[in-house]
Amino acid sequence: MIIDFKKYSSVRIGDEFEVQVLEQVGAFEGFLIGGANNLLISPKPKNIGILGDNFDFIQILEQNKDFMYLRIGCKTKSNKIYRFAKENNLNGFEYLSKIPGTLGGLLKMNAGLKNECISQNLVKILSSKGEILRENINFAYRFCPLNAPFFWAEFKLGFGFDTLKDEALKKARSNQPSGASFGSIFKNPKGDFAGRLIEAVGLKGFSKGDAMLSDKHANFLINKKNASFEDAFFLIELARKKVFEEFGISLENEVLII
Repeated sequence: MIIDFKKYSSVRIGDEFEVQVLEQVGAFEGFLIGGANNLLISPKPKNIGILGDNFDFIQILEQNKDFMYLRIGCKTKSNKIYRFAKENNLNGFEYLSKIPGTLGGLLKMNAGLKNECISQNLVKILSSKGEILRENINFAYRFCPLNAPFFWAEFKLGFGFDTLKDEALKKARSNQPSGASFGSIFKNPKGDFAGRLIEAVGLKGFSKGDAMLSDKHANFLINKKNASFEDAFFLIELARKKVFEEFGISLENEVLII
């Protein structure tokens, strides 16, 4: 299938490319995208794939008075998972209301908010290399070491949807800029914030073409209208260079560039 990444990706940057649809579990030599919410695609990307719609599902495998055991397809969107958890009074997915993407991408980035992350209630993942238990995956902050495609994952969740946590996490994201963006450019370095560092070197609100380091949160890159890959890449590398020169801190990408 053909995907126009200027329309499909959250940052609205990219051309039209042929994308292979994976309709069944199997190996794939290339880069598997989800919702393209943290993706900057170059003019010459590597082989791209996407999961078929049969991997968009939420299945209850087991349920009792204490927990619900779920299998969720990796094309399932975060807001669908959030709504299911809320409707079924499940605890552990409250933060997903403010994190866009599909489950596969969330797992690949170990996405989360505050002290919450997608791997915390995970039991196992089915990848192209077979089923992998959570205890055999060395997740870290915004990091998953697995490189194979993910097809579904299983979670064990207790009951008691936390409405107070839900509201608190929504407020935690209320300061984020609006507009076409892939969210945070960089991971926060230990004990500090990437946005603070970028602002400290004078780049908050700095633009190149139609790409801008947000004047509301400097760790967000905004496409004001027709930003190019070159514009966005220039700003990312400029921020990394300036922060390292000033503070000796090497900022690590949260956005994926292919």
